[in-house]
Amino acid sequence: MQLRKGDVVEVISGEEKGRRGKVLRIEWHEKSKSYRAIVEGVNLAKKHQRTRGPDKPGGIVDLPNPIDVSNLVLICPKCGKKAKVRREEHEGRRVRVCRECEEIIDV
Repeated sequence: MQLRKGDVVEVISGEEKGRRGKVLRIEWHEKSKSYRAIVEGVNLAKKHQRTRGPDKPGGIVDLPNPIDVSNLVLICPKCGKKAKVRREEHEGRRVRVCRECEEIIDV
């Protein structure tokens, strides 16, 4: 799997196709035996939430739902294009490298 928390990704299939967002969390989905990512501003669902005190008001809240990582593609931070990624050894650790611009994606 080529995605990590904090990466900017684009949805390549489904109802949300073309939308970009930052990966908030990646989780293993036991039922479908695949990884799913929660992406900021993508695949939102409405939830009716009860008031939980003065600091947490109630109402209808938009919550991001997980989306399968096979429907996401990494966006290179340097060139801004969809990145095909390869792994390389750099200063004693494995890093992700964009094949288009040869930029190291891991910081």
